[in-house]
Amino acid sequence: MPARIEDYAMIGDCRSAALVARDGSIDWLCWPYFDSPACFAALLGGPEHGRWKLAPDDPHATCTRRYHDDTLILETRFETVEGCVAVIDFMPLRDGAADLVRLVKGIHGTVSMSMELILRFDYGASVPWARALDADDSTGPGMRLIAGPDKVVVRTPVAIQDVPGSLRARFDVKAGDAVPFVLSRVPSHHADPREIDPLVALADTERYWRTWANRCQLDGRWTEAIRRSLIVLKALTFVPTGGVVAAPTTSLPEQLGGERNWDYRYCWLRDATLTLQALMLGGYYTEASDWSHWLVRAVAGAPSQVQIMYGLSGERRLPEWEIDWLPGYEGAKPVRVGNGAVGQLQLDVYGEVMDALHQARLGGLQPADAMWEVQTKLVAHLETVWRKPDEGIWEVRGGCQHFTYSKVMAWVAFDRAIKSAERFGLPGPIDHWRHLCREIHADVCAHGFDKARNAFMQAYGSAEMDASALMIPLVGFLPADDPRVIGTIEAVERELMHNGLVQRYRTSRVADGLPAGEGAFLACSFWMVDCLVMIGRHADARKLFERLLSLRNDVGLLAEEYDAHHSRQVGNFPQAFSHIALVHAAIRLEALADDDRADNAADERADEDEARFEHVGYRAVGA
Repeated sequence: MPARIEDYAMIGDCRSAALVARDGSIDWLCWPYFDSPACFAALLGGPEHGRWKLAPDDPHATCTRRYHDDTLILETRFETVEGCVAVIDFMPLRDGAADLVRLVKGIHGTVSMSMELILRFDYGASVPWARALDADDSTGPGMRLIAGPDKVVVRTPVAIQDVPGSLRARFDVKAGDAVPFVLSRVPSHHADPREIDPLVALADTERYWRTWANRCQLDGRWTEAIRRSLIVLKALTFVPTGGVVAAPTTSLPEQLGGERNWDYRYCWLRDATLTLQALMLGGYYTEASDWSHWLVRAVAGAPSQVQIMYGLSGERRLPEWEIDWLPGYEGAKPVRVGNGAVGQLQLDVYGEVMDALHQARLGGLQPADAMWEVQTKLVAHLETVWRKPDEGIWEVRGGCQHFTYSKVMAWVAFDRAIKSAERFGLPGPIDHWRHLCREIHADVCAHGFDKARNAFMQAYGSAEMDASALMIPLVGFLPADDPRVIGTIEAVERELMHNGLVQRYRTSRVADGLPAGEGAFLACSFWMVDCLVMIGRHADARKLFERLLSLRNDVGLLAEEYDAHHSRQVGNFPQAFSHIALVHAAIRLEALADDDRADNAADERADEDEARFEHVGYRAVGA
């Protein structure tokens, strides 16, 4: 059985990522890139589908773990009756080959350790051919594993046994020892990868992440959570192109044992605005610029062909297929590669693209020269399709509807076109766009709002609530103090909030093409924090935010959803959207705290003035 989702930590090199369990087993790694076939796939099956375990022989060893401060370097400490060791896992930023380093350090006593490397290319299907590196090979001692296009070399001073289907080793670690294991991957037709110095690589990797983290311009009560979330976001960035993947995993279920299992190793346009804002607010303008340029390249072309998601380099064909030889995480099937939602019509992405590029310009980023022409063509196409039903933000597979959020974001597209044209002197039919804004706004208010319940509903004519309605004040469709907004927030709280967390919608009452049941969508709960702040319920907002922070695992990571019934994280992990929403909610609460501090300072000054005047018989005016 794989570990619980929350019992994994992520390491990565901004091109790929691995998941490391508490017991020292690396159960997931797609190499060389996020969307490559996995060579460790035990996460979706068992050890026979590929893993790399490094742990004490003592079955009763206890462990604690942490990231080195402001880095993606994971340190797991194992305590046994004989002593203590630390296993340090990291992926150096690439300079040629892709590397994964595991360093075992002796802390005290002597600990007997075991290593088992089961490498299975192509999602656990392909057993590689293994042979020892030649004794006189300049690349040093180790093993070479090859299958098809893939070659992996493992180097270590420890003697390795080649047993059927795996590589194994046993060794003792004393206090002060440092025993390295380095796994390196290159195409099979290339020469063996060069040998790296693990200690130098560790120092370089530590320096890189700390230098990056120290660029963060945010500070306050929740700085640690913000910085960790931004590091996750950076780790999910595909550096060669600037694209940001939604998660490094596929098919981790939204319902334990269910079939709501999707491949998230791609780049969604929907994340664009929030990603850009989070990066810019954190002071990461280079990454924000890279992301905006990825966005521009991805949507370039015929406006009618804009997709909701793309590959790491903007690839458009992401066909969905099922891996029948993997049993799925805790039996949740099917295991999917690719994502069939790529062909859906989701009108909200036009609003997200227009908003993202408007925010980029406001932040001082300069999109490509031809981008405004592309944007005007996008909204011209949107004018012809916004009245159509679509599959909506949640990518339902139960048929198209007139989803309220989709129409709201169509309004956002034209609203941001107007704002961009006016603010930056860009050409366009502003009066016509204003007319369209008024038409869409009136349409949403007439057909998406239920007067009897004083709330915006999931879709036109629907009796169901949807947490996406929380975005209405956040995108500026209506002000937060509008009674319709307050009524909607209260209705979501009443109907979709269970165990203190917000569900997307009631799957038992919405025909989304799948069996009912899923966890609470964490980003929606962070949106509720934002909304509670905006309507003045500050104490409730703080309480909910603290509850959400408590759901992070021991190293600060969040999945897509949380199953309160089983007290477990569910869905793909770690999820960029959850961490982006965390950053935004934390910043909003920090601003609120700044206001409170300013008010307290003003009160203190008033008290000081009152005390100063009282000793001469006067009272401070307005005290």
